[in-house]
Amino acid sequence: MMEMIENVGPWFLFALIVIVVVVFFTLVPVTLWISAIAAGVRISIFTLIGMRLRRVIPRRVVNPLIKASKAGIDVNTNQLESHYLAGGNVDRVVNALIAAQRANIELSFERCAAIDLAGRDVLEAVQMSVNPKVIETPFIAGVAMDGIEIKAKTRITVRANIDRLVGGAGEETVIARVGEGIVSTIGSSNNHKKVLENPDLISQTVLKKGLDAGTAFEILSIDIADLDIGKNIGAVLQTDQAEADKNIAQAKAEERRAMAVAKEQEMLASVQEMRAKVVEAEAEVPLALAEALRSGKMGVMDYMNYKNIGADTDMRDAIGKVNQEDEE
Repeated sequence: MMEMIENVGPWFLFALIVIVVVVFFTLVPVTLWISAIAAGVRISIFTLIGMRLRRVIPRRVVNPLIKASKAGIDVNTNQLESHYLAGGNVDRVVNALIAAQRANIELSFERCAAIDLAGRDVLEAVQMSVNPKVIETPFIAGVAMDGIEIKAKTRITVRANIDRLVGGAGEETVIARVGEGIVSTIGSSNNHKKVLENPDLISQTVLKKGLDAGTAFEILSIDIADLDIGKNIGAVLQTDQAEADKNIAQAKAEERRAMAVAKEQEMLASVQEMRAKVVEAEAEVPLALAEALRSGKMGVMDYMNYKNIGADTDMRDAIGKVNQEDEE
């Protein structure tokens, strides 16, 4: 038994040493610590262990620290680690600081970190400050006073404004403001030919309005890339107005016609009513004659004279109709 224990003891000690070494190299990034020391960056092994315990990936902090140290930028581990814990991109911030230093742009670590935490690409902003960016707008349509539509496409040359990156509006706002300026400039032109002859009039007018106020960019120039003639909006509007006036006139005419038809029907009804009254009155004549004969107010000779007069009237009417037909 003692021999077994004596034989197992060295192996157990060896295994324990291996486990301790593995745990040590797992918790302590020795190779990273050696790289930092070789690069002249003083960082203690306990600082690296603390990063592990704070769930910070050491290489995400140490490698940018080495890069900043080689570039001569004064940053420390606490700044980089706090920015990492805040959710920022440490490597991009350090690259932006290096690019700003090379371009003689004054940019502190605090401002650079704030821009990165605001969701903007601070490295791209620094690069855009050195190398301006060109934003091409789609065709923007405006209508001159003579009713002709003009479509303009522009190229906006902008440079990032580091001081306004936090809280400044983006590219969409710049494009919208330039589009509004183009529409108002074209709309204030008396004739579309003037716009076609002098397209730089649009860019000069728009550029004077200070459209980059409150944005993260500085507009350097606005150049007209293309101009196209669109529809004759004035003629289309006049045609639509004429069509609307015609429809209104037709509706009013139909209303008057309907009123005339209704009036005609009322007159026909009135005529029929008067004819009915005449027929009713004529129906009372024989009754009146009979009553006059019975009461003795009218004699037989009077009645015969009445009949003769009626026959004579009918004869005259017949003769008149015959003569009228012969004349026709």
